[in-house]
Amino acid sequence: MKKVSVLTAEEAINFVKDGDTLTTSGFVSSSICEALSKALEKKFLETGSPKNLTLMYAGSHGNRDGRGAEHYAHKGMLKRLIAGHLSTAPKLGAMCINGEIEGYNLPQGVLAILFREIAAHRDGVITRVGLDTFVDPRNGGGKINSITKEDLVQVITINGEERLLYKAFPINVAFIRGTYADEYGNISLEKEIGPLEATSTAQAVKNCGGKVIVQVEKIVNGGTLDPKLVKIPGIYVDAVVVADKEDHQQTFDCEFQPEISGQKRVPLGNAQPIPLTVKKIIGRRAAMELKEDTAVNLGIGIPEYVAAVANEEGIGDYMTLTVEGGAVGGIPQGGIRFGSSVNPDALLDQPYQFDFYDGGGLDMAFLGLAQCDENGNINVSKFGPRIAGCGGFINITQNSKRVFFCGTFTAGGLKTKIEDGKLVIVQEGKEKKFIKKVEQITFSGKFAIKNKQPILYITERAVFELREDGVYLIEVAPGIDIKTQIIDLMEFEPKIDKEVKIMDARLFREEKMNLKNN
Repeated sequence: MKKVSVLTAEEAINFVKDGDTLTTSGFVSSSICEALSKALEKKFLETGSPKNLTLMYAGSHGNRDGRGAEHYAHKGMLKRLIAGHLSTAPKLGAMCINGEIEGYNLPQGVLAILFREIAAHRDGVITRVGLDTFVDPRNGGGKINSITKEDLVQVITINGEERLLYKAFPINVAFIRGTYADEYGNISLEKEIGPLEATSTAQAVKNCGGKVIVQVEKIVNGGTLDPKLVKIPGIYVDAVVVADKEDHQQTFDCEFQPEISGQKRVPLGNAQPIPLTVKKIIGRRAAMELKEDTAVNLGIGIPEYVAAVANEEGIGDYMTLTVEGGAVGGIPQGGIRFGSSVNPDALLDQPYQFDFYDGGGLDMAFLGLAQCDENGNINVSKFGPRIAGCGGFINITQNSKRVFFCGTFTAGGLKTKIEDGKLVIVQEGKEKKFIKKVEQITFSGKFAIKNKQPILYITERAVFELREDGVYLIEVAPGIDIKTQIIDLMEFEPKIDKEVKIMDARLFREEKMNLKNN
């Protein structure tokens, strides 16, 4: 084999030309090609080139501090952004909202799988994911602003059923993160949080006639890498860049922790009881739905309390937790390390993880509740001038066997306390979450009803259920007045059966609920 070209970051970025489509690897703050993106930003600021780029990435890249995808947030550097999630790169989101660049927010799982379709020169991803949401062309096609004109998503009919076609397009350059490269360009990823979509991305760009540049920690002798660990063969690679330590952290807050990349398992210790707050109440009510031997996905924030409660109650082994990026088993991490898991049982390629999700492999999904409307639609992706993006939310919620949306009933200053086993609202939140019409449909109630998918909306004071004829109030917390503390704080009136059940009294007591013996 021919030896691979070993270049500096400053040399390697010269592969990127004006008008190119560029893709970069990463998941929040993990597996980010920081050395390459920094060098490209520096070159643009000094020379004005490369300009008018299209930047595409599947997940979320960055930490809201100028790193990751925010290296590209300069006027003239980008023409177009295609991304699954933007909350960790708010400067790019603002550029889209302000109409400074064209912008598309498409489902993370679709984009991860799209690399495979591009690699094989297929027409694109054909899927039901996104139907009746904001990425459906009849609802905007994932376009973020009015200057974004091209339709990347199309409604088609196959065997009498509607599907969406997410169109394939050529990609000119890839920046990919690896751990080691041998002298022939074979790349292993053993210190990354997972392989993500590295193989598919390299194949896609190579088969488009583009350039694959891999940022690594070290170059080793040819033939010394375990072939089972090589995720990118040297035949795909055009250049290797050895990065400085500060630009090659495993995540932005650590150089390397083997327990999140599979080289080591660490003791997790005994679960300590967490304080009784509204978040714990919601987590407890959601955990009551857990069944043994289930595959589960948890969203960020309040849904994470489901795992904490389950461990506290001794039923953590009821579920196998999974993460969009590819981790199966272990304990998913939040915050800057979201996307990784401690002590994972398996680290799959991200496209394979979403194949499992899209095919209905998840038994349960517990996700956030930002806005809900009278049709049971949920918005977690756009709020006025702030765009968070859908990430894997659409893939997960449209295909899990059961879905639970978990969040407080109101937002913005809500204060509560527990007295004598009853929930007391000390100060109501300023923002209503149950509104007439959501700003953007990230989850479609219509789609769920059509597919007979069980849906619950769990808050600290009430539980709602989606049925064919609307959203029903089915449970209320002890101490809460249905009229003044629920219905009057909603922009629509929920449907109610003859009797509303009182939420389980154990939810509002300090001691354990004894869920294991339910």
